[in-house]
Amino acid sequence: MKNILESRFLQEFCLTADNMYRLGWDERNGGNISLLLNDDEVKEYLDPRSVKRVIPLMGVHAVDFDITPLIGKCFLVTGTGKYFKNVRREPEINLGVVRVGEGGKSLDLLWGFEDGGRPTSEFPAHMMSHIARLSVDPENRVVMHCHPTYTLAMNFVHELDEKSFTKDLWRMCTECVVVFPDGVAVLPWMLCGTTEIGKATAEKMKESRLVVWAMHGIYGAGRNLDETFGLIETVEKAAQIYMLTFDKKPVNTITDQAMKQLADLFGVKVKDGYLD
Repeated sequence: MKNILESRFLQEFCLTADNMYRLGWDERNGGNISLLLNDDEVKEYLDPRSVKRVIPLMGVHAVDFDITPLIGKCFLVTGTGKYFKNVRREPEINLGVVRVGEGGKSLDLLWGFEDGGRPTSEFPAHMMSHIARLSVDPENRVVMHCHPTYTLAMNFVHELDEKSFTKDLWRMCTECVVVFPDGVAVLPWMLCGTTEIGKATAEKMKESRLVVWAMHGIYGAGRNLDETFGLIETVEKAAQIYMLTFDKKPVNTITDQAMKQLADLFGVKVKDGYLD
């Protein structure tokens, strides 16, 4: 059995968490990441028969959502109350590999959380989003939540309308319409850690890989850690440019026609009805 600390997926996960903290997206214990592992990855580094302990899946009830598609699936996930700044230094304490139990009400801990910890309290919301994304993209493996500064700041000065929010982000940098042509979904402020916000996020995830939680943060989803990190990174850069210019009467912009040309050049499908 190989050492999981030397696995590519764990090292990339730790590096991603470290970069998110360095950029100021995940202060204190803010934010969380989950990575869906494939069976070969698990078997190469862990014995799937060796369960360290069983963790009840708190806050999830039979009426909440159908967890069936994820039963038996394994995730590398950040821990509740854990600080991102410590992930790279002590991954075995701040991270865990968990498998969704047969009944869908518990998690089998295969590795990590050595101090008695458990997955992020947002894990049920992550699982809802994983199910939603897998239904439209079977290759989706990552759900990432964080609190990027300029994206949050933009929530306070921009109307929370998905079309106008997305288009103003697209206009800030030439690459934006190419990187996230499916746009940015926006939810009004909702109580975090609840079934309601998890369901609302998952519903948005069926059409967009990015969902803003107003005055809170953003959820991103993707096929790997780099893609998901890059989506949020691009939104945050665009939001920063917006915050630096929106009150200064800009005299130039990227037109809808120019964005259509970009979409055609790079072969991406822009969200229907967003470009005139």
